[in-house]
Amino acid sequence: MLDNEPRHVGDPSAGTPVTPASAATGSAERDDTAALDAYSRTVTGVAERAGPAVVAIAVPDRRDGRGRRLPGGGGSGFLFTPDGLILSNAHVVQGARRIEVMTTAGQTLAADLLGEDPHTDLALLRVPASQPLPALQLGSARAIRVGQLVVAIGNPFGFESTVTAGVVSALGRSLRAVSGRLIEDVIQTDAALNPGNSGGPLLDAGGRVIGVNTAIIAAAQGICFAVSIDIAQQVVPQLMRHGRVRRASLGVGAQNLRLPRRYVRHFDLTIETAVRLMELVPDGPAARAGLEAGDIVVAFDGHAVDGIDALHRLLDAERIGRSTAIAVLRRDLRREFAITPSELSGR
Repeated sequence: MLDNEPRHVGDPSAGTPVTPASAATGSAERDDTAALDAYSRTVTGVAERAGPAVVAIAVPDRRDGRGRRLPGGGGSGFLFTPDGLILSNAHVVQGARRIEVMTTAGQTLAADLLGEDPHTDLALLRVPASQPLPALQLGSARAIRVGQLVVAIGNPFGFESTVTAGVVSALGRSLRAVSGRLIEDVIQTDAALNPGNSGGPLLDAGGRVIGVNTAIIAAAQGICFAVSIDIAQQVVPQLMRHGRVRRASLGVGAQNLRLPRRYVRHFDLTIETAVRLMELVPDGPAARAGLEAGDIVVAFDGHAVDGIDALHRLLDAERIGRSTAIAVLRRDLRREFAITPSELSGR
């Protein structure tokens, strides 16, 4: 056979058999179908297992701190114990005088607010349970990876039991809470979230909760955030015990400050920003310690303080009532004071 003659498929003299284009396309389609089937089975499996434990939350009676009526609201939540404990967002139940929980089984239950923490945007509720209720298993965000499949379930715009899926877009994000504090260890996902999804679970492929859906960027698409379930598991015991998360306070109002270069060089500082005290609570911890408005905080208990968020992280419950060293710059002098933080009042 001449080289310029057409070769026939399957002809031994043609050498290696040639696969027809139609056969190759069919094989690729089968591979794609198999992959999509596996994806679908994972998402449907998570939805079927987790869906019954996801609830809708309605707040028909909401008041502000002065007792004035506010518009009602709602969101989502999920049962994580068979005896009726529910996790949600603090902003979902903020100011609630009455809370109603609707289950996928069609029950409407009155819920008690056991505690809330606006600084992590988490709230703990309880509903009565005459028999064991469906509950989700809590996982850990430490085990997840960027690109991993995640599923979100909630009640966006009142559409109950809406399921969306996506991937983990980033880990270790920070998000500013309504209280002004920074929420650490936030999960970013592109699983579609909308108003009403707040408080619902973010789940891994095994149906375990890895986050509590909390926020979206309204002007963007596919940029959504969930508070890590590891943070939630630290907060829940305190909400059960105290109804709030105990934190220490210095009794000051402050702002972040970029340090003059001469300060950094003169005091041999490892930071270029610090915290300027703007006002002191009368007879508060800072005032009793001898601090003054205008002092620049550069260290607390031996830790460099490069901003308000760093100081907040150091002011945990263990600092309450315990004398601690605080270093400040005052009129070109570095001074150190002993300060005893009090408990942060309110929620």
